[in-house]
Amino acid sequence: MPHETDALVVGGGATGAGIARDLALRGVDVTLVERGGIGSGTSGRSHGLLHSGARYAEADRVGAEECLEENEILRDIAGACIRDTGGLFVQLEADDAEYFEEKQAACEEIGIPTETLDGDEARERVPNLSEETVRAMTVPDAVIYPSRLCAANAADARDHGATVHTHAPVEGINRDGETVATVEVGGSVDDTIEADYVVNATGAWAGKLAEMAGLEVEMQPNRGVMISVEYDDLGPVLNRCRDPDDGDIVVPHEGEVVLGTTSVDVDDPDDYETDQVEKDRTRTECGAMLPPVEDAAEVRTWWGIRPLFAPDEQARGGRGISRGFFLLDHADDGVENMASIVGGKLTTYRQMAAAAADLVCEELGVDAESTTADERLPHVDRPEKLDEVVAEFDGQGPTDEDVVGAE
Repeated sequence: MPHETDALVVGGGATGAGIARDLALRGVDVTLVERGGIGSGTSGRSHGLLHSGARYAEADRVGAEECLEENEILRDIAGACIRDTGGLFVQLEADDAEYFEEKQAACEEIGIPTETLDGDEARERVPNLSEETVRAMTVPDAVIYPSRLCAANAADARDHGATVHTHAPVEGINRDGETVATVEVGGSVDDTIEADYVVNATGAWAGKLAEMAGLEVEMQPNRGVMISVEYDDLGPVLNRCRDPDDGDIVVPHEGEVVLGTTSVDVDDPDDYETDQVEKDRTRTECGAMLPPVEDAAEVRTWWGIRPLFAPDEQARGGRGISRGFFLLDHADDGVENMASIVGGKLTTYRQMAAAAADLVCEELGVDAESTTADERLPHVDRPEKLDEVVAEFDGQGPTDEDVVGAE
């Protein structure tokens, strides 16, 4: 007999786990399936930056405001999933002074708190910061440990009645006219699931899942490299204060820093080439801000795939402007009980989840609002317990493997 559920969420990254949590908290019978471990796609292979909104302030005010709002919410609800480091936007001698001033003015208008440091003050704040630092601007950036964040959302969903299946890939979607009738799930489920509503939260893989239902969701997967190197003397996140480019972010952990990143379109999120040139360029560019990291010992390197929505990328011309999220109601495409949520950023996962859950509840006739902004995630005051949950959901990703479960 098929499994029956009110809502089926496909994809166990931060957004999918967040949707399952949001729906479960509203009393919806929800099932989550993920083809690997929780967070094993894009979420667990990010650079782990909790944006303050400053990166987007001058280019996309709405996106920056969303980041600032979610940054503040996650600091309240996510505990040990977050490390409050602060951040600096660093202007080097080669960088455009007007860009710095435009960004700071935009931050002030939005309400992102900043403070300007001259070169000497910035170097006092960050030992080994480049001698070419002209000035720097403080912003409330922080670090996300995505393995913990995704697992905590999945755990809270389960604690409120959701069913969570890892290693359960979707193998087919069967339609009955304008309705998804059943979803065929392999792996740990090895059965079909009947759901009143289906949410495609598979990120860069959204086009592939949609195709199973006879739908078209145009994705443009985009790869970026992250390199973790030995370095234990960095406090704040470092951002190069210039138009977004390769190697412009350095994210601190306890005994390492993560250098990132690049931006290269790929055809297939599961099958793509990697390039040593990108690694070398990332090291060189990050080293321009913090010279010791250019030659620091490499601990691990990974590549992440961004879930970019192709029509939006084409309209905007690609890199450099904030990447918002899109909730696609496939009733507009002839499938009444399915939606896809694509794009976005890890920082705004909770907002994306709430938007998707709102649509599901509207379609199911559930009169309940999202409470995820106010309810703390479970175990976030006990990192050791949180890390047990990560292990339970096979949720360890490369971004934070030096921190999660560490002795």
